[in-house]
Parts: sequence; structure tokens; C-alpha cells
Amino acid sequence: MSDNTNEPRKIDLAEAMRQKLQQKKEQQKNASKPGMNGSLQTKALRTQNNKKPNNQRRRTGGS
Repeated sequence: MSDNTNEPRKIDLAEAMRQKLQQKKEQQKNASKPGMNGSLQTKALRTQNNKKPNNQRRRTGGS
């Protein structure tokens, strides 16, 4: 029982970030393939709603 392959090995922060970035790249590549669910891309491209103007000055009669 000296083999501890089931236990996650400790890695430094730089290595963890590299792995996370690699996973993210793979997910983006898989999402861009035809026939896959592209809802992630369409949501990312949707524009923001414009902010409504603040009418407080007009409502309160300020000059």
C-alpha cells in the first residue's frame, strides 16, 4: 500500500493554471465544432441592454 495513485498529487499554482487553461481551450474547440451545441457562443456574442437614462432631475424639477 505504499503506492498512492488514487490520491491527487500536489502541484504548484503555475501547473494548475496551465491545466485549467488547457481544459478551457479544449472546451472552446469542442464548442466551435459543427453539430455541437453552440449556445455558449451565441450567449457570449449577445449585446448588453442599454442603460436607461436617469430621469431624476426631470422628475424633481431640478435646474
